[in-house]
Amino acid sequence: MANTPEPGDADFERRLNDSTGTVAEFEYAPRGFIGTVQHVLHANPTYVPVIVLVASIAVFGAIAGERFFSPFNMTLIMQQVSIIGILAAAQTLIIITAGIDLSVAAIMVLMSVISGKLAVQMGVPAPIALLVSFAGGIGAGYLNGWLVTKVRLPPFIATLGTWNIFFALNLWLSGAQSIRGADIDANAPLLKFFGNTIEIGAARLTYGTVLMVVVFAALWYVLNKTAWGRHVYMIGDDKEAAELAGIRTDRTLRQVYMLAGFICALAAWASIGRVGSISPQSFFEGNLQSITAVVIGGISLFGGRGSIMGALFGALIVGVFQSGLRLAGVDVLWQVFAIGWLIIIAVAIDQWIRKVSA
Repeated sequence: MANTPEPGDADFERRLNDSTGTVAEFEYAPRGFIGTVQHVLHANPTYVPVIVLVASIAVFGAIAGERFFSPFNMTLIMQQVSIIGILAAAQTLIIITAGIDLSVAAIMVLMSVISGKLAVQMGVPAPIALLVSFAGGIGAGYLNGWLVTKVRLPPFIATLGTWNIFFALNLWLSGAQSIRGADIDANAPLLKFFGNTIEIGAARLTYGTVLMVVVFAALWYVLNKTAWGRHVYMIGDDKEAAELAGIRTDRTLRQVYMLAGFICALAAWASIGRVGSISPQSFFEGNLQSITAVVIGGISLFGGRGSIMGALFGALIVGVFQSGLRLAGVDVLWQVFAIGWLIIIAVAIDQWIRKVSA
């Protein structure tokens, strides 16, 4: 048997010095250009939609020329995406928590019907009718949050069910009848407030567009500058770890759904001004369009990653594509085809970015 080194032995001291004086070294393979881009996009996911938006504007500007870059067309794009943009803001809150809300558009339409029925058909003062709709939006969001946190239903299933419930209530309350713009003007013009325009030279912005920007700015501050916002991201990234860190995850999730419901009620008010009337069957595809804006905006469907501003850029990208293709004379069918490819590419890029090595 070999002799065991003991203190005082020269060989023992040499080995001890070697073991304590040598620091382990690791070799890192160079990332290369693609790897560097992957890391940059992983750290700044909003860069993707910004790049796509700028490239889209450049391409369609080259194709359609001055008509595309006219102040009228630029502001028209903003007007067209304002309602879906606000819904996308609400959807983003849910998706950041690794959930999804299929009922945002149904909540919006239901709240517009409630405010219209109260103010136009029942003679309730418009401010009170709007407050009732805000409370209704918060209540609808609470129901979604309760189903997710207390009943433990997957968000997809919970909101799929409430989408049907809210849509049925919408048809029941309205009698499947629209409320005409002339009746709104005569009885509750405040409901159409966000349809008013601000003229800046040849550009015309609606108050609804301004509301969309304000909503995104407020949510950006809340999500990035407050403890509550950090908790929301932590829940989406790893709910169990968030609970171990002392975050009351279920309460925060309910608050997220309630805030999303309130934003949907704001969208309801803005939608009346945008459309000019109240239809129980309007914005039927709003749920999917809001998810489209969020996905194209670089916000991960797996939760915990992405900037709220990405949803705004995503909505603008869809608006730019639709406007550019329309000015280029492309059929509506192929406009939908192009948006479908945008969604697939956006999700593929998100999957690629998430595979970044540490």
